[in-house]
Amino acid sequence: MAAQNFDVIVIGAGPGGYVAAIRASQLGQKVAIVERENLGGICLNWGCIPTKALLRSAEVFHLMHRAKEFGLSVTGADFDLNAVVARSRGVAKQLSGGIGHLMKKNKVTVFMGAATLPKAGTVAIKTDKGTEELTAKSIILATGARARELPGLEADGDLVWTYRHALQPKRMPKKLLVIGSGAIGIEFASFFNTLGADTTVVEVMDRVLPVEDAEVSAFAKKAFVKQGMKILEKTTVKKLDRSPGKVVAHLEDAKGTTTQEFDTVISAVGIVGNIENLGLEALGVKIDRTHVVTDEFCRTGVAGLYAIGDIAGAPWLAHKASHEGVMVAELIAGGHPHPIKPNSIAGCTYCHPQVASVGLTEAKAKEAGFEIKVGRFPFIGNGKAIALGEAEGFIKTIFDAKTGEMLGAHMIGAEVTELIQGYVVARGLESTEEDLMNTVFPHPTLSEMMHESVLDAYGRALHM
Repeated sequence: MAAQNFDVIVIGAGPGGYVAAIRASQLGQKVAIVERENLGGICLNWGCIPTKALLRSAEVFHLMHRAKEFGLSVTGADFDLNAVVARSRGVAKQLSGGIGHLMKKNKVTVFMGAATLPKAGTVAIKTDKGTEELTAKSIILATGARARELPGLEADGDLVWTYRHALQPKRMPKKLLVIGSGAIGIEFASFFNTLGADTTVVEVMDRVLPVEDAEVSAFAKKAFVKQGMKILEKTTVKKLDRSPGKVVAHLEDAKGTTTQEFDTVISAVGIVGNIENLGLEALGVKIDRTHVVTDEFCRTGVAGLYAIGDIAGAPWLAHKASHEGVMVAELIAGGHPHPIKPNSIAGCTYCHPQVASVGLTEAKAKEAGFEIKVGRFPFIGNGKAIALGEAEGFIKTIFDAKTGEMLGAHMIGAEVTELIQGYVVARGLESTEEDLMNTVFPHPTLSEMMHESVLDAYGRALHM
């Protein structure tokens, strides 16, 4: 069978790949996309979306137990884990189906199968019916990533889980160990802890959520401990002894090694790029620690070959992948897009309380040599937060004292993952403290705290 020719071939239909395909088609390109599992990739099927559905169920369950605070009465509050999971899977299925509709609407040809690159400009797809060959001048790698597994801590799907197992749990853990306190680990810890699991989180670094500002990490730890979690920092899981129905974890810290028994372990120690069996090395693609090396425009150095999203390295975020997909599609079509600025990409963690941030932490700003002004405003000073019964948290802003540029913003509390985009827009527009001070924020809203935090950086806070 003769090879089918396209202008652009995208390998991987996650939030980077499918968005790249749509934008390329909008710009008049003939586009094909190859996916070996599910349209929507990890994000829609096994990551961002289904975890948020689980966390929403946990949030409602938590609020049911607080009903009396709001003058309401709830008796016998309970949960059905199978039903909670079924709702989550239903949400994922709905959205994955929606991607199929978008591909059809935008005239993107979908191939289901495993792709390889036997030579430059050629993609071979192994399907149930055999192998198909496609050619294109431009190929976009968007194959994503998977859970990293450490020697001796490998998942078995029974006692030791990755995020995939945790999304379809065989049972409700009674005594849970979560290895890693990044976004994935702490979200699952928050979910299962809220439903009643005796939860311990182990973190090798000196604080939970180690990429966040130190003040946010400290506040988060206090909140988690108050909720009943046990947080072990500067601790390493050396090995796991498995036997029917239990796991004995060997935990090492500065004082030595101790053991603790659990019935379930979730390993959340990072991700590795899906670079295997693609033929990248033979094409001359440079790989660094399981990720493809690219320039600021996601070019791999091999003519016509681009890499976007998780396979192209940090930050490992769906919205970063999508934006890179648009950028590359426009570049291929002859446009002149702006490169991604990693420091202007927000990170969000949907634990309870939520965490969100963009730009430099206070420590990083000082390390970079900036003279800074720092503002803070607590949730307890905001009328809407008190009315919602969500008075715990704060918003912190960091400015360049010389220019007024916002260097970073860091939040913890209710709905901060929805608030952070205001500061992302401000950074994108290169807004100064004066621009933000002169912006009228609606009342009563949580967003007023964003205004107050900016005012506080310059000694002008009104409600504190």
